[in-house]
Amino acid sequence: MLGTTGDQMNTSVLDLPAPVAPRLRRPGWRDPRLLAGVAMVAASVVLGSWAVRTAQRTVPVYVARDAIVAGQRVEAGALAVVDVRLGSVDVGRYLSAEEPLPTDGTALRTVGAGELVPRAAIGDAADVDVRPVAIGLVRPPAKAVTVGALVDLWFTPSDSAGAGDEPVDDAAVDAADAEAADSARPHPLATGLTVAEVTRPDGGFAATGAATVQVLVPTDALPGVLAALSADGTVDVVPLPGSGG
Repeated sequence: MLGTTGDQMNTSVLDLPAPVAPRLRRPGWRDPRLLAGVAMVAASVVLGSWAVRTAQRTVPVYVARDAIVAGQRVEAGALAVVDVRLGSVDVGRYLSAEEPLPTDGTALRTVGAGELVPRAAIGDAADVDVRPVAIGLVRPPAKAVTVGALVDLWFTPSDSAGAGDEPVDDAAVDAADAEAADSARPHPLATGLTVAEVTRPDGGFAATGAATVQVLVPTDALPGVLAALSADGTVDVVPLPGSGG
């Protein structure tokens, strides 16, 4: 029986089919993997071309020829058109030259010369919270006092010269005298005001230095500035360094 069993096992092993090695076949055009790869390559090419075209595309926007100050009417003559690339700036924030200018558009803040005109800087005249005030100067203004520059207003009372020559001993005078002495010294009226216009004398009148500077004064500072202009003293326009000229 042992022999018979061994013969049966040998016969069963010999009857098994021999394994066949798989053969590699070249993928055809209908292979899903090949089709997916081709689709990915085509999509990347199309996307890259679109990105390049978008980056190189330009749109026309408005730029200020000269400084535009708050309260000034924004008209086509004060603007120029430049082409700006999409992606370099957020062009939606600026006035597009492809659209008509706002009717009766007024600058709400200063737009510097050569600056793209922001949409938020243009609005209604009623929204402007500054008022132009003309300051007559007794001395020639500094070269830095130009349209769009920032300046401070200082007031010097007419009797401040005598008070400034002799030091005031606050410990020897009472509070009323100390307050009077302080009021006689030069003091600031308003700071950080924008220059809207500068009128300088020409020809033979240039030596006199009589010039007028129009500044934009916030409405809450108007009482103090107007009171100083009507008082006995001098109002000086002092430019902030680096803001003009």
